[in-house]
Amino acid sequence: MGNNLEHLAIIMDGNGRWAQKRGQNRTKGHEKGVEVVRDITIHCSKIEEIKTLTLYAFSTENWKRPKLEVNFLMKLLERYLKNEEPTYMKYGVKFETIGDLEPFSKGLKKVINNLKEKTKNNKNLTQYVALNYGARDEITRAVKKLVEDKKEITQDNISNYLDTGYSDVDLLIRTSGELRLSNFLLWQIAYAELYFTNTLWPDFTPKELDEIIENFKKRKRKFGGI
Repeated sequence: MGNNLEHLAIIMDGNGRWAQKRGQNRTKGHEKGVEVVRDITIHCSKIEEIKTLTLYAFSTENWKRPKLEVNFLMKLLERYLKNEEPTYMKYGVKFETIGDLEPFSKGLKKVINNLKEKTKNNKNLTQYVALNYGARDEITRAVKKLVEDKKEITQDNISNYLDTGYSDVDLLIRTSGELRLSNFLLWQIAYAELYFTNTLWPDFTPKELDEIIENFKKRKRKFGGI
């Protein structure tokens, strides 16, 4: 039978290096990376046991990148969300975000909220895209809200106040060979299985994802036990 995989999270890393290896501008890597987001999302929508797919798209630290690259990423995101609505509807994918959307432009926020509204009844898969996201920021905001609501500070209450609600990650994948978590879903991955691949995100395929899932199924998850 193997391990149950309900929540898959991916740190999509390596777009810039993929482009630079080809002598191209980093933006070309981001454009190719968006195509892979589509392919992987569609693939996950067809795997019945996967209920949630969380993708790390833009961190709270990514604002430190060159202004031109940040501006390009914002435009690319807006264009992707506008163009992909038929894909979300066709494959029954519900679109959600985690992170603090406050710094984004009115136009981008409108596109984000519009897609959330259009896809809210889709049932095959919930896709969370992490935007201006950092796990420490998420946990801090959750605790602040708990205090405001005069709730007791318990593990369950913190979990329920997180951006994803209470949804532990089963498998976390990071592409590009980097061996770090980069402030991503630190609470939700407490007992997740971790998988690091050297493949750069633009080269990541549904076939490799299937191989990683097969590896995950063979692992022994102990959750602190023996």
